[in-house]
Amino acid sequence: MTIYSGPVFDMCKRQFDITADYLSIPEDERRRLLYPKRAIAVSCPIHRDDGSIAVFEGYRVQHHLTLGPTKGGTRFSQHVDIGEVAALAVWMSWKCALAGLPYGGAKGGVTVDAASLSARELEALSRRYMVEMIPFVGPRTDIMAPDMGTNEQVMAWFMDTYSMYQGHTVNEIVTGKPVASGGTEGRREATGLGVAHLVGRALDRLGIAASGSTAIIQGFGNVGSVAAVALCERGLKIIGIGDHSAAYFDPRGLDIASALKHAVQHGRLSGFSSELEIAPDQLLLQTCDVLVPAALERVITENNVAKLKCRILAEGANGPTTPEADALLDLRRDEVFVIPDILCNSGGVIVSYFEWLQGQQQFLWGKEQVLQQLYDILDRTFSRVVTRAASEKISFRAAALAIGVEKVRSAKLTRGLFP
Repeated sequence: MTIYSGPVFDMCKRQFDITADYLSIPEDERRRLLYPKRAIAVSCPIHRDDGSIAVFEGYRVQHHLTLGPTKGGTRFSQHVDIGEVAALAVWMSWKCALAGLPYGGAKGGVTVDAASLSARELEALSRRYMVEMIPFVGPRTDIMAPDMGTNEQVMAWFMDTYSMYQGHTVNEIVTGKPVASGGTEGRREATGLGVAHLVGRALDRLGIAASGSTAIIQGFGNVGSVAAVALCERGLKIIGIGDHSAAYFDPRGLDIASALKHAVQHGRLSGFSSELEIAPDQLLLQTCDVLVPAALERVITENNVAKLKCRILAEGANGPTTPEADALLDLRRDEVFVIPDILCNSGGVIVSYFEWLQGQQQFLWGKEQVLQQLYDILDRTFSRVVTRAASEKISFRAAALAIGVEKVRSAKLTRGLFP
């Protein structure tokens, strides 16, 4: 029996089992590698603006601390549960190990519709959540970051709350803060820029010119919108975009600047156009050179994977492809170049690492240095994944997961089991 359940954790476990089988990891090691070190569930009561008291459920899962502190985002979403949070923490572990970062994975969240909260209520919930987490987090234990439903302002409230309890400013307790509060240049855009950079590497490898190539972005939040703008700057034509409210498609190309302006003003894409709207479930299935799922987990399944008409699948979201769909994609390895999620969306945690370093050293980097270091790490990691996949004749996802799991396993074996 386990507290970790649900479709997202089941998917995460299935991915791990496939990787463990490939690496011939003994059965008695597997549970220690997969299951989290610690899971915290808390109640977060706040005063609503009408004077009533509301209680929200909060979670934090720390997968392992073998390589260093844990690292991961905190999301405010109606759909947060312990199984989903645990799966995201596990994926973050493999992601950090793959990129060579001295972290284990973590994830947190509060089950709430953040859009239903006033600004004061959002601040109250943010501070209360951090208060409940103080016994379990710290700059050498677990470092938080933004995720779905949270942003730079929420991170500033987290940091301020933790610092007030410590009696001095501890800005390295969170990353993704405003630059004015100790954040780093380039952090907000890092994940989306990383996606675009790796798409560029894939295009080069396939011998496809970026100029004139087409791309579809599913998910137009921070990751998807930044990736869309960066791909446009590389010469690609964005022919499809979508979010939770609407999807739009035009083979002639969409005006991304106007779409971004609309999304910022209204908080959603709905209403952007009355002529170009397409059913959201059809957006992924349109013909394009580059498809970027940058929204939720499990959007590419065994039911639609055969209908994908892209040359490159760049996974900006965590876990967008189910294992069943991945097995079918593997049969199309020569047709679809997959940049797996733990590589494709790792830009955010890489630049978070830079922010953490700067916070500890009290030495700030410029944006140019941040991005150059980001692209250097992405290039090295991309090359390692591609080289291993070619040498062992496996998929890029299998290669990426194998590298990540091997590193964590090796660290656990060399440190031993205490006491």
